[in-house]
Amino acid sequence: MQKVNRFFRVMFSAVVLFAVMGCANHAHNTQTTSQRADDSWITSKVKTAFVKDKTLSASDINVETNNGAVALSGFVNDPGDVSHAAEVAGSIDGVTSVRNDLHVKQQ
Repeated sequence: MQKVNRFFRVMFSAVVLFAVMGCANHAHNTQTTSQRADDSWITSKVKTAFVKDKTLSASDINVETNNGAVALSGFVNDPGDVSHAAEVAGSIDGVTSVRNDLHVKQQ
């Protein structure tokens, strides 16, 4: 009988431990629904600003947003467009920072 009780205590402890570890990991790696919505809104606003800007080729610029931090990647036509794109993205409400990984197209 003691072996059975010990077995169930060990199994219960293992289940609780894995549950706690899983919850801690899940909470650390996820965004709330409102954060994801805010990030989607920011991404849309940045892309729209690029489309409205006649100097930038919006189709060649990728925009990703995570917790308000915008990451730009892709290509622009002119060296000045690299900093200009970052300025445009940084001017959008909700943007907390801009990581600029844009490159000038080889012509």
